[in-house]
Amino acid sequence: MAKWAVDQAHSSVEFQVRHMMISKVKGYFGSYTADITAADITDLTTASIAFTFDVNTISTKNGDRDNHLRSADFFDTEQYPEITFISTNIAGSDGAYKVTGDLTIRDITKPVTFDVKFNGKGTNPWGQEVYGFEATSSINREEFGLTWNANLETGGVLVGKDITVLVELEVSPEAEAA
Repeated sequence: MAKWAVDQAHSSVEFQVRHMMISKVKGYFGSYTADITAADITDLTTASIAFTFDVNTISTKNGDRDNHLRSADFFDTEQYPEITFISTNIAGSDGAYKVTGDLTIRDITKPVTFDVKFNGKGTNPWGQEVYGFEATSSINREEFGLTWNANLETGGVLVGKDITVLVELEVSPEAEAA
């Protein structure tokens, strides 16, 4: 099994949620670590994947909203500074996979499945082979204790319950990672 490094300059962990039932707020985590091992990175069924996200680095490009997300109303980063994902099963072939794992938010762990697509490989200008992946999933934030909301006078709520998660990864063999 080889270890694979995530090139964070060319990767991202993003999310989006409905706002006021009419638009979407998007955000990302600025800091995360990944532990990826695989016998063959182009065949994810040989992989083991674990991520840890630093919730204090959450950004929606609005400081007041970001501070509210860090508060006890949402992630409560003083008590729960990290979100983790650990794969438990990976199935698929031909560049399309279902990666199931345990997602833990606020000490609540639930199984979550990501649809993962292998986008191919390339060689960067320094001669290093790199591999690209994109993963998407949808989670119900209320199942993880993120239940804060406000009713709107016109009906509906301020924050939707379904969160779309999008992960874009560029990885390379760890020994060669720069």
